[in-house]
Formats: sequence, C-alpha cells, structure tokens
Amino acid sequence: MGAHERLPGPGGRRRANGALEAEILALLHTADQALTPGEVVERLAAPLGHTTVATTLARLHTRGVLERTPRGRGYAYTPVTDEPGLTAKHMHQVMEGGSDRASVLTRFVGELSDDDEDLLRRLLGTEE
Repeated sequence: MGAHERLPGPGGRRRANGALEAEILALLHTADQALTPGEVVERLAAPLGHTTVATTLARLHTRGVLERTPRGRGYAYTPVTDEPGLTAKHMHQVMEGGSDRASVLTRFVGELSDDDEDLLRRLLGTEE
C-alpha cells in the first residue's frame, strides 16, 4: 500500500504522507535496542503488514535516517541520531537543495519568533 497505508476501521481512511515513517521513527526512538521489521509490527498501534514495515524501514535506511545491522535472516534498525539531530539533518538537506542559501537563511531568520532569534544569537555568540 505504501505512503497511503490504510488504517483499520470503517471508511478505511488513509495515513497522511510520512505519517507511517514518523510513527516508526518515534517507536524506534523509544526502543532500548535495534528492532527488526517484525518487532516494529508487533509494537505499532495499528496493525500493518510485515512487508509494508520492512519497505518503510529500508527506505529510511537508504535516506540515511536509520542504521541497520544484520540479525538472523534480515536486519535490525535504529535511528542514526536522536530526534533533534534528525531535524537538524533535515534542515541541512533542505539547505543543500536550495540555489540561494543567503536568501533562504535570511527568510528563515526573518520568520523566527523573538525568543528563537534570541536563542540563535546566544548560540552564535552575537548577542546585541
């Protein structure tokens, strides 16, 4: 089924794009060890097929979000970093995709809240 995995129940609503990945990542972040696709299936709130979960894990690994280690006949997966680290990685990927970094950063900073702007100044050591 892929990116629009059907949820159980009446109406068969679909998951929003990325919702399954986010749910799996959240689960892996709370796990105390690397998990196989089967272990992920067992721990998910909604019942999903093993193939759907295995494919999602493989895609996250290909994108560099998960590490995998051999376990049995397959792999066990763990996040490469914590949630703030993944967000920072995503922000860097978005920046790399833009053609005008100065404009992107200018607009990003221009839309920060006053508190976030103050935090950024402190982190950069340029408090005014």
